[in-house]
Amino acid sequence: MNLNCSLWQDNSMSVKHFAFVKFSEVTEQCFLLFTLILLMFLASLTGNALIALAIWTNPALHTPMYFFLANLSLLEIGYTCSVIPKMLQSLVSEARGISREGCATQMFFFTLFAISECCLLAAMAFDRYMAICSPLHYATRMSRGVLGCIVGLGQTNYIFSLDFCGPCEIDHFFCDLPPILALACGDTSHNEAAVFVVAILCISSPFLLIIASYGRILAAVLIMPSPEGRRKSLSTCSSHLLVVTLFYGSGSVTYLRPKSSHSPGVDKLLALFYTVVTSMLNPIIYSLRNKEVKTALRRTLGKKKF
Repeated sequence: MNLNCSLWQDNSMSVKHFAFVKFSEVTEQCFLLFTLILLMFLASLTGNALIALAIWTNPALHTPMYFFLANLSLLEIGYTCSVIPKMLQSLVSEARGISREGCATQMFFFTLFAISECCLLAAMAFDRYMAICSPLHYATRMSRGVLGCIVGLGQTNYIFSLDFCGPCEIDHFFCDLPPILALACGDTSHNEAAVFVVAILCISSPFLLIIASYGRILAAVLIMPSPEGRRKSLSTCSSHLLVVTLFYGSGSVTYLRPKSSHSPGVDKLLALFYTVVTSMLNPIIYSLRNKEVKTALRRTLGKKKF
């Protein structure tokens, strides 16, 4: 099958267009995966949009915790929309190509939303720490997205300043950092080191803040005299902890494990998990485990039962 790998940039040997490797030669398998991803994508968009709408339209939820939750829902929408539509097209269409500029744009927005979500989850952990350990000083103001924009732009420019001599097939569902680096010419050790350092800073640093916040929370909860108070305090953190585990677990395995242990099959499976599954589960987790969110959703939907 001709993937138009002969399209070059000017007279150099740098690939101008890429193409995503076909998931399977069996049409039924591609269509099944397309259907599953589409359903999860629609569920993610619907759930996150409803949570954001419910929070913005209910004054009782205009608190820092729910402000962060609404922004998390909006980030999830941007996060999935940056990669899923092209992924769906590649699964059921022969038009699996993407320009160099299009690939760079997809990588930038994916990195922007992912790093912003890392920072927001850390901000949410600090918010819970302030609410439980310093309720009299409960007010936080966080920068939203500036770090993600700077890092996303820097990483994208650094990766796409390389020459890509072919093959032009991306063995992945979208333009992620590791599979794009695998197509570059020459020595990419400096780029790989840069990706690893950025992953350490942007994944591990917020995660350490989360660990520190919950360490202080646990210490404060253990000295509470009332069992009901301990239960209530921990219940307000359980949803966030579950979301953090899902997001950071899959992201850490993808970007922090050694290059020698990478395989296209495992990377694709992890990519589906942290781009589709987690964004679909997040609104379910928060709506099922939070009475105030469920009440707001009932009001928003105009139903007596939810």
